This record gives sequence, structure tokens and C-alpha cells, in this order.
Amino acid sequence: MNILVFIKQVPDTNEVKIDPVTKTLIREGVPSIINPDDKNALEEAIRIKEEYGAKVIVITMGPPQAETALREALAMGADEAYLLTDRVFAGADTYATAKTLSKMAKKFDYDIIFCGRQAIDGDTAQVGPQLAEQLNIPQVTYVKEVEIEGDTLIVKRALEDGYEVIKVKMPVLLTAIKELNAPGYPSIKGIFEAYREKEVKIVTAADLGVDPQEVGLKGSPTKVISTTTPETQRAGEIFTGNVKECVQNLVQRLVEKHVI
Repeated sequence: MNILVFIKQVPDTNEVKIDPVTKTLIREGVPSIINPDDKNALEEAIRIKEEYGAKVIVITMGPPQAETALREALAMGADEAYLLTDRVFAGADTYATAKTLSKMAKKFDYDIIFCGRQAIDGDTAQVGPQLAEQLNIPQVTYVKEVEIEGDTLIVKRALEDGYEVIKVKMPVLLTAIKELNAPGYPSIKGIFEAYREKEVKIVTAADLGVDPQEVGLKGSPTKVISTTTPETQRAGEIFTGNVKECVQNLVQRLVEKHVI
């Protein structure tokens, strides 16, 4: 069994700032991490590897520094790592990203593709489903549990008021949510192998054989016209007096605001 896991390196912050000129994320001075949902996807792939036997191949598209995310994935237990990096890929929207990733996926004989539900820097939740469409394979999103029976997956898909059970044949693409598992930490042996013995293979646009007009910014049908950062203003109120009076005033304010 071969499992592909697509991950993304994202800024380690919920306070995303946008360059008003380029309309892109400001990453300077912000540490980067593996996108949280992608880490759940990777952890599940490694669990399946350990329980059923599989090769886990992790792939990301990004600048050269995204190699650190792949090294971490290798340390966690992935077997192979590929970095799609080329200036031609820059500025891609979700459609162009999925198209590029699909070209890479087609180079493998895969059974399962894992993606995170969505990335914390974009919050679109589009790349996984679009990738499945590009590959013409079934997809199950918001996955919270996975079991394998032969060539069939039994998947629990989270809903707002519960979950649904879906049976699906492989190959299939799954998008993971945080309820799927709790990602573990790399072992010392895993870290040593990831940085000393395992290779991160670089893949360019030429390697994929893609038309530069169909990927990256040029291949993106959506364009960012403008961006704004909402301003938040919170006026605090301090209650004075004894404890009983403060509590009464607080309850009164909460009632007035329809909080209680």
C-alpha cells in the first residue's frame, strides 16, 4: 500500500498580516510549522503504515525553506519526501496548486491520499477536494476515523450534529480534522535518520512537465484585488466596590448584552 500525504508549511500564528502592495502573506519574523490539520493527516498515514504495512510519501509545494517541514515529517515516520519548488509555482491559487499537486500524484501508484482539512493561513479547505477532482478519484472530507477492510475504507465523516459512516474503495482522497488523532513527537532515532540519512528530493516545473502558463500565478483563475485587516476595538469596564456589588454589576451587564 502506498499513501501520499500532502502537507503545507504555514506561519505559526493566527494573526496573519497581508502586504498591502503584493497582497501576499508577510512571513518575515514569523516562525513556520506544519499546518495542524496536515499533521493529523500525516499521523494517520503513519498509523496505517504501522498497523497494516504501507509506504508513506510526503509532498509539499513551497519555497526552499519548506524542506524543514518535510524533514520533520520524515522524523515522524514518513519514508520519502518531495519538495515541489520553482518560481513558476509562486502565487498559485487553490486551483493552480491542486493542478500542480495532481501532476506529482500521478507519478505514483497510490492507494490513499491524505490532506489536511484546510490550512490556517488561507482557511479555504479547497485544495484537497480540488486535487481529488483533478485525479478523478472519490473523496471524503472532515474525516475523524478510518478503518481498512481489504480494498475498502470505512470512514467516519464529521458533521455539525454527529457523523456519517461512508464505505469507499481505494484509491481515495481523505481530508483530516484534529479529532482524527493526536500527532506524536519524533523519536531521537527518527530525527537522526531524517537529517542524516534520508533525502528530500527537489522537483521543479520542468521535472513535472507542466506548462508555466497553467500553474502558479499565471495559471490561477482567481486574483486578489484588495485586502483589508479588520480593526478591533474593545472598551473594557472595571467594577469597583465590594465583591457582591461587582458580581451584581457584572451579571447585569451580561444580561444587557444578552450573554445570559
